[in-house]
Amino acid sequence: MVRTLIRRRKKSLREDDVTVTDPPKVRRAVTAAALGNTMEWFDFGVYAYLAGTLGKVFFPASSPGAQVVSTFATFAAAFLVRPLGGLVFGPLGDRVGRQKVLALTMIMMAASTFAVGFLPTYAAVGFAAPLLLLVCRLVQGFSTGGEYAGATTYIAEYAPDKRRGFLGSWLDFGTFVGYALGSGLVTVLTAVLGTDGMTDWGWRIPFFVAGPMGIIGLYMRLKLEETPAFQREEASQASAGPGDDPVEEARQSGKGRLKEIFTKHWQAVLVCMGLVLLYNVTNYMVTSYLPTYMSSTLGEPETTSQLLVLGTMLLVVLLITTVGRTSDRWGRRPVFLAGSVALIALSAPAFLLIRQGGILLPALGCAVLGLLLVCFAGTAASTLPALFPTRLRYGALSIAFNISVSLFGGTTPLFASGLVEATGNEMVPAYYLMAAGVVGLVATFFLHETAGRPLRGSGPMVETPEQARELVARSRTAAGRQARDVWLRVRTLWRGPER
Repeated sequence: MVRTLIRRRKKSLREDDVTVTDPPKVRRAVTAAALGNTMEWFDFGVYAYLAGTLGKVFFPASSPGAQVVSTFATFAAAFLVRPLGGLVFGPLGDRVGRQKVLALTMIMMAASTFAVGFLPTYAAVGFAAPLLLLVCRLVQGFSTGGEYAGATTYIAEYAPDKRRGFLGSWLDFGTFVGYALGSGLVTVLTAVLGTDGMTDWGWRIPFFVAGPMGIIGLYMRLKLEETPAFQREEASQASAGPGDDPVEEARQSGKGRLKEIFTKHWQAVLVCMGLVLLYNVTNYMVTSYLPTYMSSTLGEPETTSQLLVLGTMLLVVLLITTVGRTSDRWGRRPVFLAGSVALIALSAPAFLLIRQGGILLPALGCAVLGLLLVCFAGTAASTLPALFPTRLRYGALSIAFNISVSLFGGTTPLFASGLVEATGNEMVPAYYLMAAGVVGLVATFFLHETAGRPLRGSGPMVETPEQARELVARSRTAAGRQARDVWLRVRTLWRGPER
C-alpha cells in the first residue's frame, strides 16, 4: 500500500519538459500540411464532379447507371490500397521522421493525378484506357495512405495544447478548399464547354492543374523542419545508447511496432476507426456521391446539383475553424456527440428535402448535411492523433484511419449508388448515414477527452515562455500538495487511525 502511494506521487514539471512553440514555424507547418490535403481533395472534387463524364469516356459500352457505378468502382479501388500505403508510410514516418514521408507522398500524389490528364480514351485504346485509369487511382490511393495521418500528426505535434483544435481544423479547411476548387473548376468548364466539350477534351484540364499545385506543395514541405515531439522522441532513443538489447530491438522494429499497436493500443485503434467511419461516410456521401445522386438518380440538371454541393462546401469552409476553436473550449467529445445524434435524427429529413426538386428545399437539405459534416471535419484532426503515443502515432493512425476509410468511407459512393440501383429506394443514402451516426455514437462513448492536454508520450506545449513558467509553477504546487497528502496517508497507515 505504501509503495503504491509513493509510485502515484506526481512529479513536478521542469522548464525543459515544456515546449514553447515558435509561431512562424507553426504557421508554416499548418500551411504546408493543409496544402497537401488541398491537393488530395482537389483530385477528389474533380473526380466526383466528373463521374458522369468519365463514365462516358472510359466505360462507353455501359448503360448510364452502370457507367456511374463503374466510375465509382474505380474511385473505390484507390481506397483498397490505402491500408497498404498506411502500413508502409506510417511506421516509416515513426522511424525516419514525419517531414520526409510527407514530401514523398506529395510527389506521388501530384504525379499520379497529373498523369490522368494524359490518359487515352476508351475510343482510342479500348480496354487499356480504364486499366490505365485504375493504375493512376491505385498510385493515388497508395500515396494517400500516408498523407492524412501524417499531416494530422505533423500539425498536432506542432500545435500548442490549448489551440490544437483550432490549428488542426485548418487541415480539413484545406480539404474542403481543395474540393471546392476542383468542383468549382469542373462546374465552370461544364458551363463554358458544355457536356459534349467536356466529354471530348475538357475533362483533362482539371487534372493538368494538379501538376503546378503539387510542385508548390512539395517546395513548402521540403522547407519544413521535423516536429518538436518527434525530435524529443528521437533524442530520447539516442540517449538510451546503441540497441544491444534483442528485446528492445524487436520492439523498435517494424513488426514490433505493429504488434504493439494491435496488442497494447487496440482500444484506441477501434475508437479511431469508429470516428473515422463517422466522419468519412458523411464526407464522401456529401462530397463524392451527392452531385451524382441529384443528377443521375433524381434527374436534376448537372449544373444545379454541382452548384448546390459547391455551396455546401463553402458553408463548411466558413464554419470549420469556428468548430475547431469551439472544440478547444468545450472539448472534442461534446462536439462528436452532438454531431452523431444530429446525424441520426436529421439525415432522413435532409434527403427528403433534397428530393423535393427545385432550388430552395434541396439547398436547405444540403445545408443540413453540411452542418452535420462540419461537426466532424472541424474536430477530427485534433482528436485522432491524440489517441496514440508519439513513438507509434504516425503508424497507428495511418493503419486505423486507412482501414476504416477503405472499408467504409471511400466505398460509400459505390455502395450507395449500387443499393439505390438495386432497390430503387432513393432514401438509402439517408439510412446509410444514420447507421454511421450510430457507430460514431458508440465510438464517442469510449473516447477520452483530450482538449487542452498534452499528446500521449509528449510534454506540454505552450505559446509563450510566460505560459511555460506559469505551468511549471502550478505543477510544483500540485506536486507539493500531493506529496503532503501521500505523507499524511503513509503516516496514518504507520501509526493507525487516531482515536
